[in-house]
Amino acid sequence: MDDNALLRQYAESNSDDAFATLVTRHINLVYSVALRHVGNPHNAEEITQAVFIILAKKATRLREVIALSSRLFQVTRLTANNFVRSESRRHRREQEAHMQSILNEPETEVWPKIAPLLDTAVAGLREKDRQAIVLRFYEGRNLREVGLVLGASEDAAEKRIGRALEKLRKFFTKRGVSSTTAIIAGAISANSVQAVPVTLAKSVTAVALAKGATTSISTLTLIKGALKIMAWAKFKTAAVAVAAVIVATGTTTLVVHHQHQQRPLPKPQPVAPTETDFPKSSWTFAGYTDPRSAFLSAIWFDHKGDFETFLACFTPGERERQLQQYKGMSQKMGKSLAACFIIASTEGLNKAEGFQILDQQVIADDQVILHVSFRGTLPGEKQETVKVVDAKMIKTGNEWKVDSIGPK
Repeated sequence: MDDNALLRQYAESNSDDAFATLVTRHINLVYSVALRHVGNPHNAEEITQAVFIILAKKATRLREVIALSSRLFQVTRLTANNFVRSESRRHRREQEAHMQSILNEPETEVWPKIAPLLDTAVAGLREKDRQAIVLRFYEGRNLREVGLVLGASEDAAEKRIGRALEKLRKFFTKRGVSSTTAIIAGAISANSVQAVPVTLAKSVTAVALAKGATTSISTLTLIKGALKIMAWAKFKTAAVAVAAVIVATGTTTLVVHHQHQQRPLPKPQPVAPTETDFPKSSWTFAGYTDPRSAFLSAIWFDHKGDFETFLACFTPGERERQLQQYKGMSQKMGKSLAACFIIASTEGLNKAEGFQILDQQVIADDQVILHVSFRGTLPGEKQETVKVVDAKMIKTGNEWKVDSIGPK
């Protein structure tokens, strides 16, 4: 029975056997990741206990995951990092300080040097790459099995693993550990997962099934801290994603408090008919008398994080769609609508250098599509790039509004 089936069985019928099977299947991975982070078996056992209590608490939300092992890897890392921060950061700094470059050395000599860095490096990979590494080297699955889990062919899985290993190699090299992808792969396969103490699996299962009711205060504190970190990480990811959509995926960021009255707008500076290039230094409130001016105004208010006046830039339908999205995020993350918008604005256009209106397509007297190119380090990107989007503008009364933004 696969992980998803076991999760469903536990979530729907509180099957102790199903949960015990999940613990047995993944406890070595969880314990090994925890042990690498804290370097102390007792602390690693406490972190392992916390991770499986979290799994028991969250089981109803995790009934369909692509790779449970990858999810547990992330939860373990977050929990262990929280533990390390609360105890001491000295352990990891000391280990990294003694790293030295060794070229083409045996796996047994490479492992002690990459072990303190491994989980941070793997966590920094893209989701699919991380899943591939965890499945292949932490769980020891063959290429066919990795491909099946990721929905890819065996050849595609092999290529993805190769690319991910190369990223890990570069990560280690920058930190003073030079080796080859083959040696790194061998070292991870041989050492990344260790067998846990014999009695740990039984005690973890028993306490987790009780949702932590019988665990120690220190473990409960650890669980609470880890859950907060997980929620905040998820919130930041969602905020960045929402910020990115204005230049990439077809929606716009929007937050509005109906109880707030809109502040008086500054004097508009409409866009000249021949003006097409807008570096960040030129962003300003341009009014709504034409499509280009209205679009520039939307970008200006998004960049400023001014949610009260940002409302004026959009059609009622788009405004309502985004408002519902942010309400859901606000309720789930425990953040105000204003906080959501400010974070999204900060993460969104701050690193954009500007945009250019390439051309415009007149659909009707009251409908225009602007073809816009954004440049700079945009949300979700690590280097400068250019993204082209279509901005649909609609005239409402005497003013133009943004109705949607999507990829060209």
